[in-house]
Amino acid sequence: REHPHTLRAMLDFSFPEDGGIPVEQVEKAEEIVKRFKTGAMSYGSISEEAHKCMAAAMNHLHGKSNSGEGGEKPERLGTEYNSAIKQVASGRFGVTEEYLLSAQEIQIKMAQGAKPGEGGHLPGKKVYPWIAETRYATPGVSLISPPPHHDIYSIEDLAQLIYDLKNANRAARISVKLVSEAGVGTIAAGVAKAGAQVILISGHDGGTGAAPISSIHHAGLPWELGLAETHQTLVQNGLRSKVRIETDGKLMSGRDVAIAALLGAEEFGFATAPLITMGCAMMRVCNLDTCPFGVATQNETLRKRFKGKPEYVENFMLFIAQELREIMAKLGVKTVDELVGRSGFLKLKDKPAASRAALLDMTRILPEHENAVHFEPDQVYDFHLEKTVDEKELLPAFERYTKKNKDEIPGETVNLLGKTLAVQSTDRSFGTILGSEIQKKYRGNLPDDSFEVECHGGGGQSFGAFIPKGLTLRLTGDANDYFGKGLSGGKLSVHPDSKFKGNAGENIIIGNVALFGATGGEAYINGIAGERFCVRNSGAVAVVEGCGDHGLEYMTGGTVVILGPTGRNLAAGMSGGTAYVFDEKHDLYKKVNKQMISMEEISTEHDRQILHHLLEKHLAETGSKTAKKILDDFDGAVQYFKKIIPNDFKKMVQEIARAEKNGLTRNEAVMEAFKVVTKAAG
Repeated sequence: REHPHTLRAMLDFSFPEDGGIPVEQVEKAEEIVKRFKTGAMSYGSISEEAHKCMAAAMNHLHGKSNSGEGGEKPERLGTEYNSAIKQVASGRFGVTEEYLLSAQEIQIKMAQGAKPGEGGHLPGKKVYPWIAETRYATPGVSLISPPPHHDIYSIEDLAQLIYDLKNANRAARISVKLVSEAGVGTIAAGVAKAGAQVILISGHDGGTGAAPISSIHHAGLPWELGLAETHQTLVQNGLRSKVRIETDGKLMSGRDVAIAALLGAEEFGFATAPLITMGCAMMRVCNLDTCPFGVATQNETLRKRFKGKPEYVENFMLFIAQELREIMAKLGVKTVDELVGRSGFLKLKDKPAASRAALLDMTRILPEHENAVHFEPDQVYDFHLEKTVDEKELLPAFERYTKKNKDEIPGETVNLLGKTLAVQSTDRSFGTILGSEIQKKYRGNLPDDSFEVECHGGGGQSFGAFIPKGLTLRLTGDANDYFGKGLSGGKLSVHPDSKFKGNAGENIIIGNVALFGATGGEAYINGIAGERFCVRNSGAVAVVEGCGDHGLEYMTGGTVVILGPTGRNLAAGMSGGTAYVFDEKHDLYKKVNKQMISMEEISTEHDRQILHHLLEKHLAETGSKTAKKILDDFDGAVQYFKKIIPNDFKKMVQEIARAEKNGLTRNEAVMEAFKVVTKAAG
């Protein structure tokens, strides 16, 4: 007797009476597996051995593995262990220009099928030093992925992120991961109009190793529902041929893949099954770092037990493809493209396995008229990047320089244009394409300020997003939201026009969510920033004259100096890095979120030197009157500064210093400190 627990278990194939076609006429398994992907499991949630094993397997098959949201070691990029899909999630861990350039597909994770709307959590005991380094975080400190992306609060914001990522890697497809839920078709239509080239519908059965038990049992919907709704809605709105649809969530057989294709999917994700082929026995201890098979652990002793090999994953994928071929042959279908949306090949089983199963209404999944429409490459969304200032002005200038100077690294600063360039608010993601070409050519080996571009006017959204080390953008004027998003080692400065007669320290000069997810570089801002300044900063140095609410939120690294007033909820969720705030009115304590941080006086010479140095740089870059005033009486002004430092970060720094004092090398000291901190935390 069968006990169906999925919607697809209630369906059967409606095979034609002529018996179909010989299997030899069906698309080869080697071609079908190019549509297969492994699920987004981060380096951190699973071991390096498991992560590399899946990447190698999928690269051998010319399919795609997914990095997950934990970044990827730079030494893997461009090798057989490079994940073809790079994920960008709300935590932005390890999202650098180098990381994005290594992708064939960049996936924006809006939510996860097994726990929609919940964000993510990597326990501190799994944040080993090598994981922290890859994620630009602090060893031993738990890492939170917020439920929302802090640069996405509308479909227009999502469109901007899609555009940013396309500028960062023009060769990559941009994918958006949605979850199966009521109304997902409408959301998918908006995502398609926003420029996504792939839409993933994730079912509730996926990601259970990283989901709370309450979510596993009560959240999410089957992929069959969301997939059918998405496919049908896109067809009705004339958008289906512009995007590929992918689905995942416990796809375990060729039958599952065939049903997914008939409901509208063209690409297919597998996660649980590949883990099992590599040795996972579903012990359900993924969050405890005690996986006995070396799959979901960072413990070096347990990782030695990992027995997986790429060929195990490859064989599984090929078996799935072969089973799919056999079903296609019986249906008389030669290619997967011919299978997509052909829901007429599906029917309800003649005899329901249970009495209550007969009560289900499946007409929304199996519509009366099938919609056999699939992606057409010539109808893909056109971003018109040839119209950007980068492609019209900046790239030609860079190409002229490199043609003349070959691979020579500039010995002094090169002003690419030799003039000041006028910019306006429609010039979105300014400098990002140029930055991607600089990263490709010089691989992050340039000195600071090797190339600079002088600008004047109102910078558009995402001014300087993801720019790498060696590129400096200087703006006289102001800038919109997302200034310096994902800054990857470059330098940004912005200051008012000389004609401005007001007080820069009292006027907003850049918009909201500046330096979100920055991993390195510098930013000097002669004015006030909007809300969520430096959210999830994990390595950049920034000086600003004031900021709005929720500044420094979820910060994991870097140094920030704030020379003026702040909004409320400062430093909420801050787990790394340091901030120095000028608290002239002694009211900062009212605005700081004290849950994870401590507030101190500037008491050490080391802190004084850092602060003085950054003030000098800020003055040199922007001509800040506030910085000059403080520097003119630094000894008197320093008493008004407060140092904000996360408690766990402070403990880690102290333990590392103690271990180094005992004669350990830096790497040995970090590992020793990690053991001490995590043991103390229980």
